[in-house]
Amino acid sequence: MHSRGKQAISHKGITVNVSVEQLGPCKRLLRVEVPVEKVNAAFDAVTSDFQKGAQLPGFRQGKAPKHLITRSYEPRIIEESRKKLIQDSFQAAAQQEKLNVIATLDVEEQQFGRNQSLQFTATVEVAPDFALPNYKGLAARRELTLATEADVDRALTILRDQHAQYNDVERPLQDGDIAVVNYTGTMDGQPLTAIAPTALGLTSKQGFWVLIKPGSFLQGFTDPLIGAVKGDKRTVTLTLPAEFVHNELAGKTVVYEVEIVGVKEKLLPIVDEAFAKQFGAADVDTLMQGIRTDLQRELDFRQKRAVRDQLIKALTSQVEFDLPESLVSNETRNLVYNVVNENQQRGVAKELIEQKRDEIYASASVNARERVKTAFILNRIAAEEKLRVEDRELTNRVLQLAQQNNVTPDKMVKAIQEKNAVGEIRQDVLTGKVIDFLEMNAKIEDFAPLPAAAPATEA
Repeated sequence: MHSRGKQAISHKGITVNVSVEQLGPCKRLLRVEVPVEKVNAAFDAVTSDFQKGAQLPGFRQGKAPKHLITRSYEPRIIEESRKKLIQDSFQAAAQQEKLNVIATLDVEEQQFGRNQSLQFTATVEVAPDFALPNYKGLAARRELTLATEADVDRALTILRDQHAQYNDVERPLQDGDIAVVNYTGTMDGQPLTAIAPTALGLTSKQGFWVLIKPGSFLQGFTDPLIGAVKGDKRTVTLTLPAEFVHNELAGKTVVYEVEIVGVKEKLLPIVDEAFAKQFGAADVDTLMQGIRTDLQRELDFRQKRAVRDQLIKALTSQVEFDLPESLVSNETRNLVYNVVNENQQRGVAKELIEQKRDEIYASASVNARERVKTAFILNRIAAEEKLRVEDRELTNRVLQLAQQNNVTPDKMVKAIQEKNAVGEIRQDVLTGKVIDFLEMNAKIEDFAPLPAAAPATEA
């Protein structure tokens, strides 16, 4: 720990004595003292402000004597004086010590009142001090990829699959069909929930649709159903994988009693003009061109993101420095929240999320440190290159967010204000500008992708 002796400084007319103690790489303890005359002056100034607007019985507004104002508003005067003195003297101390304070962790009042000095301590976190690494001429490789006809065909198949029809048929199940089943699962004669209480969906279901395809639902579940007809019952025995999501069932042998209650045939729509018009295309050729354009746009986006990821990695690998733990903790919480929320939206059970809590937190903590570190470096580059966010750029970003969320700009502005997120959006825009700058000044090597390997042929 290092400390620095008290120094008398002045800010906004407030003279204070301050000493700084280093508690850690990014943590400081400030001991601040404001002389008694400045404290009394602050009390007088705040009292005068109250006097101007006060309306006491028997006096016109602003004409009540100060001793009556003090008696009537004493608690509020004390609080306003305390707030103003601490705020101004804290700013004075940080300015004098050239501290880039990013978080105030604690303020503890030691002494305060009329006719006595104000003494308080403030524990703060400051921005890390580091040498800016070389950020011009960063190296990256860019894969030049084009959407192929095979890519277009796969995308078209997905569109057809999304609009498939499922017709009931009276015939044995075959590959590609949908089996509608009732099932119950047991292990050693007990329901699976007796061993794994959270495995509700695996224990029993009524009217469950399962695609007759290897790996569908559970590995090995659908093979014994091939050839069955409506009304048949089958016993399916299978061994769950060692890395199964429910630890209690991992690597165990389970038995399913399955009743076939329906057989459905999957019919894909014909690719014709009527099909094309469902997607706003005039004809099939227009639809195919639209698919090709969308695929290429997605490939270009991934290409650009890959280059930027390389640049960020090349940048951050050049320098190491300590990080303010409060920022890392906040970012970790945000990432954990996002992961949990995303899993819940995908329908993952809360119990399963809880089982992976430590894993989620550990991953989020690592990612949070990288993100905080990157943010400090990018902001330093922004300052070095005098990159700023103009009002029109901020407005454009808000309009983009409104369009993405399918709301009016006014509603988006209101939502941003309610969340107090203007600073966050401004920071996002600034970060984008810095990364644009890095990309423009990078040494990017283009290369063609390797040809796909030809399928092996038997001798």
